[in-house]
Amino acid sequence: MTQPDAPVADLFARTALASWKQNLDRLDGVFAAASDDQLQQEVAPGKNRLFYLLGHLVAVHDRMLPLLRLGARLHPELDEAFLTKADRTAPDTITPASLRAAWTEVNSALTSAMESLPAAAWLERHDAISAEDFDREPLRNRLSVLLSRGGHVQFHTGQIRLIIKQG
Repeated sequence: MTQPDAPVADLFARTALASWKQNLDRLDGVFAAASDDQLQQEVAPGKNRLFYLLGHLVAVHDRMLPLLRLGARLHPELDEAFLTKADRTAPDTITPASLRAAWTEVNSALTSAMESLPAAAWLERHDAISAEDFDREPLRNRLSVLLSRGGHVQFHTGQIRLIIKQG
């Protein structure tokens, strides 16, 4: 696979990061508008609560740090409640305030680390693929993770907006 010239690669990287930040900013606004009581509402009868979706997104974004080879996780303790188990299968072990703080902490650290990557580094492998497999599948790179996780944020933002209306 040939490398794109530096200005084009930089433009692609900056575009993807701008989209990521825009998605997070939108969701930050939605969560800021939500009361703790609203976080207990379900997106649909019998479906996940907004509280669970917030925790799920924190855990997924926290996992992106090592996946993108940007550092260690900040909140691995959230996996059990928000990735392994379904919503309401165990009592909540974290307060809404602590979960909101983890959201801010993880996304700040992740975005800052991503902004420090040079453009060419986005086309390097992520940590879930071996160097040998990456040679055969170069599209399994850091940029593909960023793009797919951006879509994940958009999906859950749509669900959350069914409950939380922004002015």
